[in-house]
Amino acid sequence: MIVIGLMSGTSADGIDVAVVRLEGAPPFLTWEVLAHTHRPFGPELHTEIFACFRPETGSVDRLCRLNFALGREFGAAALEAVNYAGLSISEIDLIGSHGQTLWHEPPAGDESGSTLQLGEPAIIAEMTGVPVVSNFRTRDMAAGGQGAPLVPLADWLLLAHPTKIRAAQNLGGIANVTFLPPTEKQSLQKASQQDVLGSLAHRVLAFDTGPGNMLIDQAARLETDGAWNYDHDGTLAAQGHVDESLLAEWMTEPFFRQHPPRTTGRELFGAQRAMEYWSQASRRKLSPSDIVATLTALTASSIEHAYRTFLPVFPEEVIVSGGGASNHTLMAMLAERLIPARVTTSEEFGLGIEAKEAVAFAVLAYETWHRRPGNIPTATGASRAVVLGSITH
Repeated sequence: MIVIGLMSGTSADGIDVAVVRLEGAPPFLTWEVLAHTHRPFGPELHTEIFACFRPETGSVDRLCRLNFALGREFGAAALEAVNYAGLSISEIDLIGSHGQTLWHEPPAGDESGSTLQLGEPAIIAEMTGVPVVSNFRTRDMAAGGQGAPLVPLADWLLLAHPTKIRAAQNLGGIANVTFLPPTEKQSLQKASQQDVLGSLAHRVLAFDTGPGNMLIDQAARLETDGAWNYDHDGTLAAQGHVDESLLAEWMTEPFFRQHPPRTTGRELFGAQRAMEYWSQASRRKLSPSDIVATLTALTASSIEHAYRTFLPVFPEEVIVSGGGASNHTLMAMLAERLIPARVTTSEEFGLGIEAKEAVAFAVLAYETWHRRPGNIPTATGASRAVVLGSITH
């Protein structure tokens, strides 16, 4: 099958699209990325998304209109990618659309949690004439899970190594890791799908490590008076110095001590928290570049803390993807803090740093189409493995 994966992450800068050829079934899924494109959100749509992130401005009528506007944007992004790949839409078998997360509340105590992704799948299906799998996170949450992370199955299929211990680290708005022990695919050759998932459940660990680019992005906007939406190549952070005492205070955030399974999002590390950190650092007379540098170090330090505290074994290789992999200052901080692991990017393995999550949702859509579970309960906390998503024909 040729499957399109559509993904817009917590940074909400646009839509990553992957056109992927998929054959077979886990653990011997074969894959080839035929094309990867990025469609940035226009200024008006970008502003509307961020207005709808905030409870005080995200009214029901705005959310309703945004759902359809995003559906049209996702549909256009899929059609652009098909043209870029040199294919016709008739050659596409399936689309997997993650949508744009507007709010995500993982279960806590007696609260069951909830999640909301927008980008109307009926619009995408009507524009393309292709079946759409969407709304992936809700079924895992219905089964008691956190609805995230959902990429561990794809990480294992795409990046696990026969003998090396690896970690797949995503640096989107929020950062998450999948711990990948050496594979035992040969022993699973004759196993059932249930046995494959059972093996993964006992060996693969995944969870959110904390902020990725989200706090850094907001600080970059503040330093440049809105001229930059993110710290290009880590330039701003490279000009500053890390305030180690303030970093130590920020590392006392309770989330960093919370045991997996765990997820987080804009509700904890969004614009409001960024403004709190900015004000706190300004009162200490830190320069804007020092603040960006210290927030960049917070992402790196929270990842290091998560690895050394929660991973069963420290990885030999760390494979980084997501927009943060382009931040040279952040990558240098990671390489220093994660010694002796070798830190590299997913580009080395044929997966563009901005493409991996879009590829992952193409894989999850493919699994859903074949009525196979896509979550790993030990990663999400769900009571069982379930088939993810809804299909719009």
